[in-house]
Amino acid sequence: MEWFYKFPHMDDTVLRNLKKAIDESFREFTRAFGGTIENMFSPLKHFLIAADHFMTHTPWPIITAIILTIAWFASRSVKTVLGCLVTLLLIGYFDMWEDTMQTVAIIFVCTVMSIMIGIPIGILMARSDRVQKLINPILDVMQTMPSFVYLIPVVMLLGIGKVPGLLAVVIYAIPPMIRLTNLGIRLVDKDVLEAADAFGTSGWQKLFKVQLPLALPTIMAGINQTIMMALAMVVVAAMIGVQGLGQPVLKAIANQYFTLGIFNGLAIVGIAIIFDRVSQAYGKKLQKHREISHG
Repeated sequence: MEWFYKFPHMDDTVLRNLKKAIDESFREFTRAFGGTIENMFSPLKHFLIAADHFMTHTPWPIITAIILTIAWFASRSVKTVLGCLVTLLLIGYFDMWEDTMQTVAIIFVCTVMSIMIGIPIGILMARSDRVQKLINPILDVMQTMPSFVYLIPVVMLLGIGKVPGLLAVVIYAIPPMIRLTNLGIRLVDKDVLEAADAFGTSGWQKLFKVQLPLALPTIMAGINQTIMMALAMVVVAAMIGVQGLGQPVLKAIANQYFTLGIFNGLAIVGIAIIFDRVSQAYGKKLQKHREISHG
């Protein structure tokens, strides 16, 4: 009756040999192609360094003015702009400005990458049910996989540094971008598409002049969710060399510095609220514009 209480499993020796074979294969792949893969990501590294340099070396009043201007044009709300200003001033006052700007730089690069990769994949999913059925299970795995697991293959391939951390953040944060792009295009009114067909528009014209503009509010929601997930991953990615607010949080955990952890954690929350409010306000503005144009 032992099998009833203890789940039958593979023989320990066979299981150990299987794991060893997989690990050795991955190491061989890393040794053979690691350098080539690293060179492929060289432009991304330069982009990240440039964004980081801009955010950390530009005087704080200019950065603050840029962020407040973006917040105003996105929301047209004095309340949102004042909230952004107070948050940024508090971050600077408590000496977390440089770490925060490094975090903003990596979130910016991560968001740009997620948009560049996620929107085309979302479009492919929206145009083909077969592609959607193929990609959906992959996205399910990506969204349920523990965030620490993403670090293992990335570190084995590229080592420790900014680019591996960035890739781990992108892999973790991109699923909402893909899903909501697909959803937004699929939710476009069929009558509108029939009208576009009646005017003789080509497939590309219909995509860029009808479907994507009408799906933009939903795509903006995807960008919002991607940013939130990227911020959640920043602390984990700090383990493999990503600079920013995650590093002090890890230091606080290792040395039991309560206030250091809380202050930097609150700075992450503050940045998250800024990104969330601004992107949501812009999404609502797009939605309102869409409703007016249809009305």
